[in-house]
Amino acid sequence: MKAILIDENKNLVWSEVADPVIKEDEVLVKIHAAALNRADLLQRQGKYPSPPGCPEWMGLEVAGVIEKVGSAVTNWKIGDQVCALLGGGGYAEYVAVKYDMLLPIPKGLSMVEAAALPEAYATSYLNLFIEGHLEAGQTAFVPAGASGLASVAIPMAKAFGARVITSVLSDEIAEKIKPLGADVIINSTTQCVEEILKTEEENGTPVSVSMDCLSGETLGKSLPYMARGGYWIVISTLAGIETTVKLRPLLTKGLHLVGSMLRNRTPEFKAYILSELVKNVWPKIESGMIKPSIYRVLPITEAEAAHTILERSENVGKVVLNVCDA
Repeated sequence: MKAILIDENKNLVWSEVADPVIKEDEVLVKIHAAALNRADLLQRQGKYPSPPGCPEWMGLEVAGVIEKVGSAVTNWKIGDQVCALLGGGGYAEYVAVKYDMLLPIPKGLSMVEAAALPEAYATSYLNLFIEGHLEAGQTAFVPAGASGLASVAIPMAKAFGARVITSVLSDEIAEKIKPLGADVIINSTTQCVEEILKTEEENGTPVSVSMDCLSGETLGKSLPYMARGGYWIVISTLAGIETTVKLRPLLTKGLHLVGSMLRNRTPEFKAYILSELVKNVWPKIESGMIKPSIYRVLPITEAEAAHTILERSENVGKVVLNVCDA
């Protein structure tokens, strides 16, 4: 089969590799589509390698059709259309997947849309509802509103009855993301994020949960204006690895500053998250309350161009690679 490998010059090359061999608790999935994540860019730079036992090539979420089933697998069969959460290996024609990392494709979705679900939806559900304990009527803050992850997290929080604040870098981007449904969009180039959050607290709508991929100085400046008992979940540090935290509000409000990564969770916990998605989120997708946001679809042979879109932060929604036509 073929997969996207990284050559010595960090170029992405569609190359011949060995076919996957499934274990008794795995299935073989013929990949139709694979979605991009920023973790792919880090892996390409050598900063985010695949976990032990996973293929060396990139790709954390895919959709496709089961072609082989291991002897111990009883809940899936050949021909089932699935999407899957991977430790790596999605930029390829085939992948071996443990049975509990598979999800049924929600009714009405295409393969391209389904490929954009597992990683982004699992990450959003984990951090909003499991780590952040978000409830209907509360306010969530999801910075970087134009990111692929925010395109999932904002509609998901809204579908569960939360109020959502996000931030972007320009009024033009703010216009583009309006369909996601955020209640407040902050232009962080012309507005002060912490001042807006302070005003929100004064108006009785303080942030209860923040799913923060930016972090940096704004984190420490904003934390004091959270709701009592609030959860600030750090999922990445794209805006900086240092901040200054005032400990007094952390203490008096009983705030929670939490670091969270999906990739380093145990397989058992990942399987639990996926089962929660199918139970709680899939019905909202099938009813139309939540819809995957796809920015662009490119052939897998153009993975280089797809990465460039993410590197330049051009996308509002997910970028997906079409594998079947390669």
